[in-house]
Amino acid sequence: MTISFELPERVIQETELLKGIAEHVMRPYSRQLDENEHERPWMFINTMWPIMRDQQAKALAKLKTSQQSEKPAKDKPSMAYIRLIALAEMLSWGDVGQYLCMPAPLLAGSAVEAVGTTEQKLKFLTRFAEGDDPKWGAMAMTEPGAGSDTSAIETTAVLDSATNEWVLNGWKIFCTNGKLAFEESNGIIVVWATVDKSAGRAGMKPFVIEAKTPGVKIAKVELKHGIRASDTAAIVLDNARVPYDNLLGSPEVRTGHGTAGFKGAMATFDASRPMVAASALGVGRAALEFVQQTLKAHGLEINYDKPRSQLTAIERDLMEMESQLKAAWLLTLRSAAMLDHGEHNSLEASMAKAKAGKAVTQITQKAVEILGPMGYSRDWLVEKWMRDGKINDIYEGTGQINTLIVARRILGYTSRELQ
Repeated sequence: MTISFELPERVIQETELLKGIAEHVMRPYSRQLDENEHERPWMFINTMWPIMRDQQAKALAKLKTSQQSEKPAKDKPSMAYIRLIALAEMLSWGDVGQYLCMPAPLLAGSAVEAVGTTEQKLKFLTRFAEGDDPKWGAMAMTEPGAGSDTSAIETTAVLDSATNEWVLNGWKIFCTNGKLAFEESNGIIVVWATVDKSAGRAGMKPFVIEAKTPGVKIAKVELKHGIRASDTAAIVLDNARVPYDNLLGSPEVRTGHGTAGFKGAMATFDASRPMVAASALGVGRAALEFVQQTLKAHGLEINYDKPRSQLTAIERDLMEMESQLKAAWLLTLRSAAMLDHGEHNSLEASMAKAKAGKAVTQITQKAVEILGPMGYSRDWLVEKWMRDGKINDIYEGTGQINTLIVARRILGYTSRELQ
């Protein structure tokens, strides 16, 4: 049996198109957008909106067709997630801060896809498949007292039986694209809140907050170490009223069960972590290629035929950077392919995320080290890639948390048994 690690021809062709955008629309503005935090990358946004809108329209049309069919079609794997990670990697190679501003459902879409009903998917995602104005989605999970431990969420959702609305109160932080989704477009934010604190994780539910909902306020937008083109918002919910049907999935609280509770949150991360890993590797590849090109211009190229003992220290460093990048990419491909085949990928998604976050940190730091003072200066983008890359080891579950998840699943321990 032959196993191919090459991307399908269709994905390769799409990636070549994205390379043109990354090289000519994104990369030339990287430094300007980094120096002027939260300046919107409108050229990139306006270029990507028709592409993302059309892709969303095709996905929804397919969903409608499958809903109307009496017998579910036995299609080949869709390659949807493979295409998404290829997109994330290439656009992050261009500029990861701009990539995070891509007009699309993003994490909100991942949550809707993971735990929403078919009707909810059509209702909340249709806006991303129509219109001339770009729209964004965001997800609000993290709180001042609930970071990696999502079960510590304090934001509450109480049903007002008189109006059949949910009333949400709480404070969310570090919400990527929160301001874009809520204040600057007809977007959505998926907010995770508890409907029953006594039920623990089973009481966690996702709610769709539509743009400009009364009682919701963008409290601040963070100033950051990297990914400066992307807004990272803090959100206050003060008696925000949400229609009953905006709760994704079932409102029933079943301790130890229920995909819309903690398992629903984890299912969202299973879908998003491969994309975060791919994004990290785009940044890592940008740094590695720049170092290789710079050294080549000075007459240094790796001779792969030499034994390791005869290589220079820099050659060994470059080979290690390459191997780390390729190993993380293979893990990322596997985690995405499993989703395309309808398989559970919790272990593999965490493996890819943990490996990619560590790899991009090591690769970008080594790139700055090899290039010396020029690598550290703002004349080149290498120092920016080092700052941009680090976030991939932090958000969507830190490297430590994802490593812990991997250990628990491999060893068969519960979260109480292995902390």
